[in-house]
Parts: sequence; C-alpha cells; structure tokens
Amino acid sequence: MNETDLTHLRRCIELAAAAVDAGDQPYGSVLVSADGAVLAERRNEVVTTGDVTAHPELALASWASRHLDPDERAGATMYTSGEHCAMCATAHVKAGIGRLVYVLSAPMIAELDSGDGPTVGLRVHDVVAASNVEVVVEGPCPELAGEATAVFGTC
Repeated sequence: MNETDLTHLRRCIELAAAAVDAGDQPYGSVLVSADGAVLAERRNEVVTTGDVTAHPELALASWASRHLDPDERAGATMYTSGEHCAMCATAHVKAGIGRLVYVLSAPMIAELDSGDGPTVGLRVHDVVAASNVEVVVEGPCPELAGEATAVFGTC
C-alpha cells in the first residue's frame, strides 16, 4: 500500500465514523478510478434504512455497474474500512471491480463484533478464488488498524 491508498482508507474510516454517528454500523467505502479520481463514496445505512443489504460496498458495486463500463470497473479500486462480507465480495466480483483495499480483516472485525447478527464464513479471498474474475485484494492495513478499531469500539 502507498500513501494514496492510505489517504483513501482514512476517508473510509471517516465515513465509518459518520455511520456510527448516524446510528449505523461502522463501515465506509470509497470507489476510485484508475486515474485516481474519487468516483463515489458511501457509508453503512443498515440501521437507518432498515435494509440489511445497505452495505456501502454493495452500494458502490451497484453504482459502478450502472455508471462505468467494464474497462473502467476493471481499472477501479474499492477502498473500505473492513474486509467485505460474502454478499459484498460477490457484488464486487460480479461488478468486475479490479482491486479491493481494506483496513480491518474479517477476523479482526469478528473480535470487535458483538456477534448478535447472522454471519457467513466466506472471506473475500474465498469468493474471488471461486470466481472467474481477477481481483487484486490488499489488506489488512496495520498502519490504520488502530484508527479503524477505535471507530468499531464506539458502537
């Protein structure tokens, strides 16, 4: 990971904090084009919308599918505060977004989670490996893990 990656990951942590402030779960994501332009960003809205699928990663995969052509999606990077769940990993693969960078891994999140909701034990690497789509996956990010963990600890 480079400084540009860290900048976008810090924004994801800010979005995660905004989600917590709104009463939602601590996740935030940013979609960036191959040339470095921020295309879209979202925060978790599961609680405020009452929609269990209102994950920022799913919203950005959907946005990318509607607004970018396949080559643009393949060149894009999704940054996120936490490793994708199985639903979001599948959406990422189906959208053909070429790269994923996250701060906290699923096991790190599991240690912080209250464990009161349903989970699926597939990690993003499992979903990517089972697909015919090439996705570069980078994470976790030790440099920002403390900041992200602090946000998770506030909810």
